Order: sequence, then structure tokens, then C-alpha cells
Amino acid sequence: MGKKDKNKKKGKGAEKTAMKTDKKLAAKQKKMLKKLEETEIAEVIGRLEEEEARIKTVSEEICASAPTPRSNFTLVAHPEKEELILFGGEFYNGQRVSVYNDLFFYNVNKNEWKQIRSPSGPTPRSGHQMVAVAANGGQLWLFGGEHASPSQLQFYHYKDLWMMSLKTRNWEKITTSNGPSARSGHRMIVSKKKLFIFGGFYDNNQSYNYFNDVHIFSLESYTWLQVYIEGAIIPPPRSGCCMASAPDGRILIWGGYSKEKIKKDVDRGITHTDMYFLIPNKSPQNSTKYKWITTKTNGYKPLPLSSVSCTSAPNAMVYSFGGVMDVDENEEDLHGQFGNDLLALDLNSLTCHLIDNFKKKKSHNKHPKMSVDERLAEAVNTISTTSTDGIFTVKVASPSGSASTLLEMPSFFPNYKSDSLPSPRMNAGLCVCKGVLYVYGGLFEEDNKQYTFNDLYALNLHKPEEWKVIIPNNMNVHDWIDSESSDSDDGDDCEESGEETESEFEMETQ
Repeated sequence: MGKKDKNKKKGKGAEKTAMKTDKKLAAKQKKMLKKLEETEIAEVIGRLEEEEARIKTVSEEICASAPTPRSNFTLVAHPEKEELILFGGEFYNGQRVSVYNDLFFYNVNKNEWKQIRSPSGPTPRSGHQMVAVAANGGQLWLFGGEHASPSQLQFYHYKDLWMMSLKTRNWEKITTSNGPSARSGHRMIVSKKKLFIFGGFYDNNQSYNYFNDVHIFSLESYTWLQVYIEGAIIPPPRSGCCMASAPDGRILIWGGYSKEKIKKDVDRGITHTDMYFLIPNKSPQNSTKYKWITTKTNGYKPLPLSSVSCTSAPNAMVYSFGGVMDVDENEEDLHGQFGNDLLALDLNSLTCHLIDNFKKKKSHNKHPKMSVDERLAEAVNTISTTSTDGIFTVKVASPSGSASTLLEMPSFFPNYKSDSLPSPRMNAGLCVCKGVLYVYGGLFEEDNKQYTFNDLYALNLHKPEEWKVIIPNNMNVHDWIDSESSDSDDGDDCEESGEETESEFEMETQ
């Protein structure tokens, strides 16, 4: 009994120390905010909500051009029409982030963008999730996300749930108890008239937390259901994973990203490569009971990437595009190798294919024909004969997700130079509409600069031989501002339109 009390006291001491550390960080942050004359983030969000409330009617405007460059937005297909729907996101120019809450509809046949403004809608955010369903004439469902302040000292994570009627174009905030905690970088899919939310992260710039919880919302009762997870298998916490639903009700979770602290003020990112199915209990009496099982794919073995875009299609197919492999020269200097591989996964056979017919036509590079295992072996063999200049350290989670290994890897991605292919990128928008796969936007890093895109490509999945370029890629579409050159330009907390605010960018996998 005494031993138990002693351990309990020790635990309280550790908790007290952590609380004291958080208080010190909070006090330091408060002083910096006062020096910068920056408004408290909660006050900024309140002001944005007031601006949304001042919009009284639904309006739509045909756009002269495509939406501005962005990443960490959502792109979904209209459940009935041949239209794409885009909401929110963020843009970084080297000094500040603009955060958006604009809503666009893209008519495929007319090649026309429309911006919709509705009363009392969601405030600006990125790293949120949105799905479209056909119920009641069509609905959009949106959950969570984050909003950053201009100084990057403040982050506001949302836990709100919204529904837009595609008939009336009006938003409705769904207020009900027992929902997920505030987060961004989570994933959300719809299956069997339910919304499934998994994972994500919360970071207030003083501490962070990654999640591996499951939340289910009934689209029939408009309530959050009590979820029971049976068994000992649970995926490690993560954000930015791939999530998809099979026709039989299984939910796939694959990959993702998380961080761990390796020493004071130094964190290391972990790219997860494991795969799980969330299996429902078949008994009608246990409809909210589920269990996790581990699984593996056949065929092509994907590279260990994070920030991969993912979307579902009919016939139990899942498509993923792009992503980044984080590498670092040392513990604090992080770089990324970006990819533009397009993968197709059959959820029935769990067979993965690399779709590269168009690459074979455009390039004579033999590198793409090598399997991932061959590329990994080549990288390992290269270590013993290559100097450390230009060779970086990568941390990749093992298939079990419980441990990690260090690999030194040269670039795995062939340098395709073609204007007719989507270039390498992360956090792009990806969706399937009427048998056509669309890729929009995202970002790419090169020479300490970030390039954010607003290009648009289409690929006929029935004959995936050539990408159609709808909006070409222009890496010079915006100017990059070195952070040292404009530190004195603090700007305003909000734009006059109320549709965007700015903050310095924090690199986070969403």
C-alpha cells in the first residue's frame, strides 16, 4: 500500500512539474504577444464569427480565375452533379500564412468556378475534413481544423461540426454532446450513414498531442455514438494518414505522421507505414462495437511518405497521390523529398498498383521500373560507399508501428520533367468524380522555399494513360518573401473580407 502511495505521489510530482513548465511557457508567450501587440486568438475567432453572422443571404459569383494557391484544404466531388467542391486551406509566402474559409464549386463541363457565400458559416481554417453525401438533395459535412495567428505563437483548434445543404447552400452548425476534442490533421470518411473520424493532433505551441481515437456520428439521429473498441490492437497516434471505407463496412487506416521528443526543445517526426482495418461487429445488438486488425497489401510496396492525398472511388478502389519523405541533415534541419506517384489500392484483394503508364511515355528513365525493395537495397548499399554530404537521416516507423529504424537514403524520386504530369507535392486536393480523378493544388519545397500551387489535372480512371491539364502548373505564380526581409511587416489580424487571416507557417503534416 505504501509503495502504491509513493508511486502516486511521484506521478503527481511529475504532473506538477509539467504544469509549472506549461505556465512558464504561457507567461513567456503572453509577454511576446504583448510586445507584438497581437490580439488573443480566441478574440480573433470571435471577431471572425461575428463577421460571418453579418452575412444575411446566400450569394454566388462566377470567378474570373481559379481559387488562389493553397494547401491543407478539402476537395470533394458533388454527390450527384459533375462538380468539384473546394473549401478553406492555407497559403504561405515565406513570411505569413493566409487562412481561408472560401467555398468554391467547379463545373467540369463548363470549366467554370463559382464562389458561394452563405450566412453564419465556418470561420477560416486548414487541416479540417469535409465529405459529401447524397442525402436530402446533397449535403456537405465538415469537422475541425486549425487557425494560426500572424506570429505563429497562437493556434486555435476547432471541434465544431457543420452541415451545408447543397439545395439551399446554407450552413448549419450541429451542436450535440460527446463529440471529438479539438484537433486538426484528422481524417473523416462516410460509411453506412455514419461519419467516422480518426486521429489528428492538437498543438498550442506549448505542448502537443497526437490522437488515435475513433468517433462515429450518425447521419440519421444527428448524434455522436458511443464507440466500443474490442481487442488489444490499436494503431499508434498519428495525423495525416490515409482513411477509406470498404463496401462491407471495414475502415482502412494507412500511414500517417506523428512527433516524438528526443531531447529538450527538439522533436523528431515519425512517418508511419503500417496499415489497419477497423472491423465492425456483425451483431445488430453490438452495432457500435469494433476491433482493429493489422493488414498488409500485395503488389507494389509504397515508399514511406507522409502528407499523402487519398480518395475513395466505386468498386472498393482507393487512390493516393504524392507525399513527402522527411529527411534531416541533423536533429534540427529538416528537408523533404517530394513524390508524385499515383497508387491504386483494391480493398477487396488488398492489391496495390503503381499507375505509371503516362510516365513511361514521357520519360526514358529506368528508375521507375525498380521495386521499392530494390530501391531500398540500393540505398542501403550506397551508404557504405557514399560520403555523408547530401545523405540525410530518415526515421521510418516499422510495420508494427511500435518501433522505428534509421535509414540513410538518397533521392528515390526520378526527376520527371513534364508539363503534362502533376509535379511532386504534398497536401494536394484529390477526388474522383464520374470516373475521373482530379488533383488540385498542394505545396512543394525547394532550396528553402515553398511553392504553393493552384493547378488542376484530370485522369480518366477507365483509361489512365494521359493526364489532362485543366490549369497548368506555374511555380512563379506568387512571390516568395524571405523571413529576414520583412520581419517588421506585422500586418493585420484579419483581412477586410473576413475570409482569411494570416500567420507564420508551421510545418505540420495534416
